[in-house]
Amino acid sequence: MPKMKTNRGAAKRFKTTGTGKVVRNKAFASHILTKKTTKRKRNLRKSGIVDPSNMGNVSRLIPYK
Repeated sequence: MPKMKTNRGAAKRFKTTGTGKVVRNKAFASHILTKKTTKRKRNLRKSGIVDPSNMGNVSRLIPYK
């Protein structure tokens, strides 16, 4: 059976931690920032962990990462 191909767009967006969790960046932080509070924008800078309900789909996109 041939090797699986990594989805290159997903590989640039997700990283795997040492314990096997997948880290992602948060959405809604790129533009239209004037109406968002400082606290909200500060929290958007932090990375988040992919929810377990989405882990199957993401791990299929980045099989070797």
